[in-house]
Amino acid sequence: MSEHHCSLCHIGLENVSVQRGGQVLLQDVSMHVHCGQLTVLIGQNGAGKTTLVRALLGEMPHAGAIRHVDDHGRDIPHVRIGYVPQHLHFDREMPLTVEDFMAASFTRRPVWTGVSRRTKQKVRDALAAVNAENLAQRQLGRCSGGELQRVLLALALNPAPDLLVLDEPVSGVDQNGLKMFLDTVLRLKETRHMAILLVSHDLRLVREYADHVVLLDKTVLCQGTAETVFATPEFETVFGTGKEEG
Repeated sequence: MSEHHCSLCHIGLENVSVQRGGQVLLQDVSMHVHCGQLTVLIGQNGAGKTTLVRALLGEMPHAGAIRHVDDHGRDIPHVRIGYVPQHLHFDREMPLTVEDFMAASFTRRPVWTGVSRRTKQKVRDALAAVNAENLAQRQLGRCSGGELQRVLLALALNPAPDLLVLDEPVSGVDQNGLKMFLDTVLRLKETRHMAILLVSHDLRLVREYADHVVLLDKTVLCQGTAETVFATPEFETVFGTGKEEG
């Protein structure tokens, strides 16, 4: 698979606010998600993290602006966004292989009529990009949590996105699966220079992997490096002194 380098310089949120049913879900959120960086969004449940992700994905109306800007400061009208959810809800007893599952996204042809050689190769290439080519013939319902998240990551990367959004993708994944997933994400960041936004409750993971951290509680309380954010009074108020795990 040829490497893709995104055309973005950053995604800028400028005074983004969301209200629903008279309730304020986000208020004046301003932050940047830069290409070539892993930006991690942290905060307690109800802080608005999912709302912010949905606004970025265009699934929720908002006030304020979300700008996609190139390296010359010009607005880009359309960007490709890859999304990996926290969970995939499906019938684990369904006799569906990983190859069939991915082929359904790569072709308009019904998979029950067979998967073409070209589509099989596309699936193999996509899985190889996330070190999961051995999963092609495995039943989807027999994949571990970490394996399933790498399959979803492979789908999110096709077509190659400018922004990759990871919504708590390693929640409940064992340590081996966690390391493989995050090592893959870091490699993508370095080789494809894409913008990556990760939502996480695992503060040890945040300290180890994040380039930029945003602490959210319906608005941005603080942002910067993990060390900077973790040392703020706002972080102590939200998580408590010395808190190191979500």
